[in-house]
Amino acid sequence: MLIDNADNRKDNTRFSNLKTSIDNMANTPQAKKRARQAEKSRVRNAGQRSNLRTFVKKVLAAVKAGDVAQAQAAFKVAVPILDSAVNKGLIHKNKASRGKSRLNAKIRALVNA
Repeated sequence: MLIDNADNRKDNTRFSNLKTSIDNMANTPQAKKRARQAEKSRVRNAGQRSNLRTFVKKVLAAVKAGDVAQAQAAFKVAVPILDSAVNKGLIHKNKASRGKSRLNAKIRALVNA
């Protein structure tokens, strides 16, 4: 199924027919409940994932700007957010570890340059 994201950005009505699609898809009450729970979880996870990416981008922006102090401060803020994303099951622990390592390597390269 191909979704045109340009239309979704113009108006935020992509969730308008959510209830009907869940009702049409699920047959049993349990399946309907699981579909509702999955949708709530999907929306919540999308927000948390976006928040995670925002803090990682702040570190990368500070590194790109060459500001060591700001990069280190942003890294100290981003590390607990990455760890909490692991605890919430948002990302795998190895992905978080790899991301922290790569960010730290960029900061170290900036300090040593």
